[in-house]
Amino acid sequence: MKYEQHQREFRQSLLSPQTRREALRKMGAGMGSIGLASLLGQQGALAAASNPLAPKQPHFPARAKRVIQLFMPGGPSQVDTFDYKPLLAKHAGERPEIVNRRSIRNTQMGLMPSPFGFQQYGQTGKWVSDIFPETAKCVDDICFVHSMFTDIPEHAGAILMSTLGSLQPNRPSMGSWLLYGLGAETENLPGFVAMSPAAQPRGKSANWSNSFLPGAYAGSYVNIREMKPEAALRDLKNAAALPAEQRKQVDLLAKLNHLHLEKLQQDQQLEAAIQAMEMAFRMQASVPEVFDVSKESQTTRDLYGESEFGKGCLIARRLIEQGVRVVQLSHSIDGYDIAWDTGHNDIVNGHAKLAKACDQGIAALLKDLKSRGLLEDTLVVWGGEFGRAPTSEGAKGRDHDHYGYTIWMAGGGVKPGFSYGATDEFGLSAVENRMHVHDLHATILHLMGLDHQKLTYRYSGRDYRLTDVHGNVVHDLIA
Repeated sequence: MKYEQHQREFRQSLLSPQTRREALRKMGAGMGSIGLASLLGQQGALAAASNPLAPKQPHFPARAKRVIQLFMPGGPSQVDTFDYKPLLAKHAGERPEIVNRRSIRNTQMGLMPSPFGFQQYGQTGKWVSDIFPETAKCVDDICFVHSMFTDIPEHAGAILMSTLGSLQPNRPSMGSWLLYGLGAETENLPGFVAMSPAAQPRGKSANWSNSFLPGAYAGSYVNIREMKPEAALRDLKNAAALPAEQRKQVDLLAKLNHLHLEKLQQDQQLEAAIQAMEMAFRMQASVPEVFDVSKESQTTRDLYGESEFGKGCLIARRLIEQGVRVVQLSHSIDGYDIAWDTGHNDIVNGHAKLAKACDQGIAALLKDLKSRGLLEDTLVVWGGEFGRAPTSEGAKGRDHDHYGYTIWMAGGGVKPGFSYGATDEFGLSAVENRMHVHDLHATILHLMGLDHQKLTYRYSGRDYRLTDVHGNVVHDLIA
């Protein structure tokens, strides 16, 4: 009987879950675990485990502390904005061999000059389209990249490539990777905020998703169309309980969860739930405050203008001032998720309307950040998922072009008043210092003090990173 009883107890012990503390105690290593805890505490590992958003040290000294991505979904035309190509007028209607080799659709169509004028601006003499007169005044603070290229000329995949570094919605977003690598600098706001006026960019939440990274690193989406501070984030207020009652509930739940967590030692999902609950409570006060632009002076509000995108730029500045690590502000107009795709039918009216809606806000953001001393360690990135062809797609429009397009960056350690790379004489293909989206992501991480090859997360049996197995830091862009 005693033998059978021991056997039953032995089998039961195998089936029963054990905490690490119990296992160590049974192995006689309890004192060793105390020493290990002390060592981990000195290295900050225990703090990071209890708070996944705690600030972390970068791999090396960073040039930028935060990122504002001004995303232009739909594909702005490079030859109608920032990549001046006067030979388009000289060869209008022609179909050069370089265009035929790229197999652009509508092969019967020839080159189409830009319907907009271009002028030179700043000490650098940079040529900029007349549809961006305010941004043009900031060219001496901007680093233009004219040699971008991406994998496919299709919106959904190319947008995901821009925001995730992948053509499929199964990877963490760049903002989530940055939070994972660096943590947050605020306890009262999300570390990563995605915004747009009404329409979310194609792919929607995948563009700010944490995917397989812990939930704490996901972005929080804000619809800024109505501009009601108290309604900036959904379900923020608790109508059934006053703040004091909520505080008691949160404290009680936290105590219960921590007791449970102590028994389990470390449970990632439970830790994330505790952190999210505390964050949600604190956000009730901080979110309405930071989204209330009426607290700004009239001079500042006039600087940004009345457009939805302009107000989004002002909120972006307010968010990064409060410690938000990453802000992704996408441009939409009339509820269209790929606004700049109006270039298919009407470059003249479509691009002019879109540029007018965002030009003042962009320039105001750059000027405001600079005047506050924030531009030097805030990286601003402007661009879409690809560009548009220099050929006509009918009377007034242009088709997609992923072979060569323009993005630009400002602040955050990049060279001001600088142009990198070039497309061919007609603006179709990147031919000088070609720069893939993976290279852009690697460079952004580098500016933030992160080695893109070392920032990895093990999932499903392999190590993943933002740049997959690609990407090179473009040091020529760095000041």
